[in-house]
Amino acid sequence: MLPPPPPPPPFASKRPNNGTMLPPPPPPPVAPERSNSGTSLIQTFNPSPPPAPPPLPPRPDFSSSRIANRHYLRFLTEEPLSEPIFDAAEIQSMFSVSTPKPRVVRLIDFWRANSMEVMLNKVKVPLPDMMAAVLAMDDTVLDVDQIENLIKIKLFPTEEEMETLKNYTGDKAILGKCEQFLLELMKVPRVDYKLKVFALKIQFDTQVRSSENLKEIMKHILYLGNTLNQGTFKGSAVGFRLESLLELSKTYSPNSSMTLMHYLCKVLASKAPHLLDFYEDLEGLESASEIKMKSLAEEYFDISISLETLGMELYASERDGPVSQVFRQKLKEFIPIVETRVATVLDPYCVVGKDADALVYYFGEEPYLYPFEKVAATLLEFVNLFKKAHEENVKQA
Repeated sequence: MLPPPPPPPPFASKRPNNGTMLPPPPPPPVAPERSNSGTSLIQTFNPSPPPAPPPLPPRPDFSSSRIANRHYLRFLTEEPLSEPIFDAAEIQSMFSVSTPKPRVVRLIDFWRANSMEVMLNKVKVPLPDMMAAVLAMDDTVLDVDQIENLIKIKLFPTEEEMETLKNYTGDKAILGKCEQFLLELMKVPRVDYKLKVFALKIQFDTQVRSSENLKEIMKHILYLGNTLNQGTFKGSAVGFRLESLLELSKTYSPNSSMTLMHYLCKVLASKAPHLLDFYEDLEGLESASEIKMKSLAEEYFDISISLETLGMELYASERDGPVSQVFRQKLKEFIPIVETRVATVLDPYCVVGKDADALVYYFGEEPYLYPFEKVAATLLEFVNLFKKAHEENVKQA
């Protein structure tokens, strides 16, 4: 579509007062011609880009070859350092890049492993030495507190943990401390039982027989019994059966619900309060109550029989002739080694057995009628009943 025609030129303006004609105003601008497509036929003007900025000056070269002769560095080469004041080994240890620690492999539950390692750090004995001391019952390596710590944390591996450790085929040196300790324990059958026997050997019978507070408690109980039985044939007793301790909680006052155990605790609290904690002298009582001397004797017997079997086989193989010559020689070398190892195991068992019998005799009982297990269990029950009665007295006060 073509643009509309331009308007007609305006008429000349009227003359001014001087009679001259004014020029007409300029015509309006003409619209640009368009092509058939409707676009402008006039090309757009594009200005040229600005010139590039001048290049930056080159950076100064501070390499050693350029500044070796500068006056402010000449003193480094003209007068070399006579004697260094730094320790090269110290510099290396403090500022050199440290070698990354080897990765520690964890197979046991984090919380169990953490608590176990805390207790092992308290023991402060290398793992192989620890187990060797347990098997030999060597109280010069482990004391009773360390043994009690090992018992308390229930460090014995579970079936699941043993299966996990057995299936591990990697480098055992990178296992955690907990995992390595459990592997050591797995080499020793019934290690939990052996620890309890070890604790008994070290302390229990000595604790009981040397506890002055326990002796005082027994004297007061004997006095109570003689006072109650005054006028009867029991009123002048010089002792009492150990199981009579448990009767204190079954003997009630006819006028109240107070038992003789409550009365004992009440009088001790007012007249002899230092005796209320007599059970603190018997730290190994609970562990000792779990030991079965019969099982200990059976284990002793089994070891002895095994040693006798080796001797009998050696004697029998001497009649076999050349066919058993190598076997006989190896067995002859092996038996002295076994005898030495068995002696280190059986000797402590003998000591424990004698100490247990001595404790039974201490309380006036016969080991075959009143075994050690019953003595320990009776004492433990008496302590628990004593504690309970004292606590009830405190609440009612």
